[in-house]
Amino acid sequence: MTQSAAAQKPPATPRRLDPEDAQHALAEVQERLRRQQLVADLVHRQEEGDAKANLVEDLVHRQHEAELKTLLDGLHPADIAFILESLPKDERQSIWKLVSPEHDADVLLEVEDWVRESLIEAMDRQDLVAATGNMDADELADLAPDLPPDVVAEVQKGLTEEERAQLLEAMGYPEDSVGAIMDFEMVRVREDVTLEVVLRYLRRLHELPDHTDQIFVVDRQDKLQGILPLSRLLVSEPETEVRAVMNSDFLTLNPLDSDADAAGAFERYDLVSAPVMDDQGRLIGRVTIADVVDVMREDSQEQALSRAGLQEEDIFAPVSTALRNRAPWLLFNLCTAATASFVASQFEGTVSQIVILAFLMSIVAGIGGNSGNQTMTLIIRALAMGRITGRNLWQLVKRELFVTLMVGLCGILVAALFAWAISHSISIALVMMAAMVCNMLVGASVGVLVPMVRARFGKDPAMGSSVLLTFATDSLGFFIFLGLATIFLL
Repeated sequence: MTQSAAAQKPPATPRRLDPEDAQHALAEVQERLRRQQLVADLVHRQEEGDAKANLVEDLVHRQHEAELKTLLDGLHPADIAFILESLPKDERQSIWKLVSPEHDADVLLEVEDWVRESLIEAMDRQDLVAATGNMDADELADLAPDLPPDVVAEVQKGLTEEERAQLLEAMGYPEDSVGAIMDFEMVRVREDVTLEVVLRYLRRLHELPDHTDQIFVVDRQDKLQGILPLSRLLVSEPETEVRAVMNSDFLTLNPLDSDADAAGAFERYDLVSAPVMDDQGRLIGRVTIADVVDVMREDSQEQALSRAGLQEEDIFAPVSTALRNRAPWLLFNLCTAATASFVASQFEGTVSQIVILAFLMSIVAGIGGNSGNQTMTLIIRALAMGRITGRNLWQLVKRELFVTLMVGLCGILVAALFAWAISHSISIALVMMAAMVCNMLVGASVGVLVPMVRARFGKDPAMGSSVLLTFATDSLGFFIFLGLATIFLL
């Protein structure tokens, strides 16, 4: 390009990252949908068969659709996915029909699983084949479980033998494994060529695969020999052979490794990409930071839901679906609350004689629950990071109990002063102090044991943990406080 031509090229207009852009677009879509509904309601109030009113409705509807389509065409597929996730099913389907076909594949990859299913249901076979026909094998493997079998079979016909083998391989790995998230697109070179040859090879490519920070050095059997960082390729002499500058010490992943373990390795070693090798040492794929970020986000969401005993669901799902998701743990929580109330009822005589205890026992239970929740959060996070082993478990338990005891000793002074202020009884204040310390230790113990036991049996450590903790601290908190009051105050 000549200098004059470069000068005539319009300047780039960078798009500044603004987390509120998607929210603004969502608000605008919702407003246009509201206006469209208002017009429809007004027309329906007219006399039936009013041709003029129907014509007006049709024109306004077309105008709103054109405005919505123009708005959607200017958005990133991730923002479109956010909007679709934030709309009720009927409105979601209306907006999905307006999304440009060239964005269909990217949007399907971006949306959450529970939204993707409803979008695929609204597409006919031809549209699905068109949307997935140009996907890479690893991307298609992500969507395959949600696609009709005949669509997957049709798309496979358009793949090369290598791509078809990659697709079948990716679909064969467990859902939460490295093999399920690995990318097959990467750059490989031999160790006996010069850097000049490597550079010429890279220039012939249309573009480098996303997140390429290193080139993989393999032999003729595709066995990984080393890695060549792009930074070293650019600063080394072109006549140098690859074997002289490649790194022979590098981290590799196995396709059956847990994706959570891979995410931990990326965080620990600040990786951008990592090679995936099979048991014979052959390079079969790579994992990139983009894949790892998705894993971290999904794990974080699942953990937050699991602690409340929930599974991922469409926020606009039918009531029956929400009931199936939420009712089991809520019913269990009802049983635990009933148990706590039953424990308190056994001390009816004590409470009837010292009524002030009824106001104080909720404090004992609440403090124990809060203390246990802090411990449980730390334990669940440590389990997720792989920092807890059989050797350090007992040391960790002792530390948490000691920390809880020290915190409790500080807090009970405030609680004792409060109990004394409203009861004017030193004895009640002392019982309050003892009960609080005991229940905080109970909360810390449960906060350690519940996640550890669930992890030991291969269950999600966070699933329902808050419900179980509340059950323990409420029931035992009432029992300890009212039991001590019965022994020392009556």
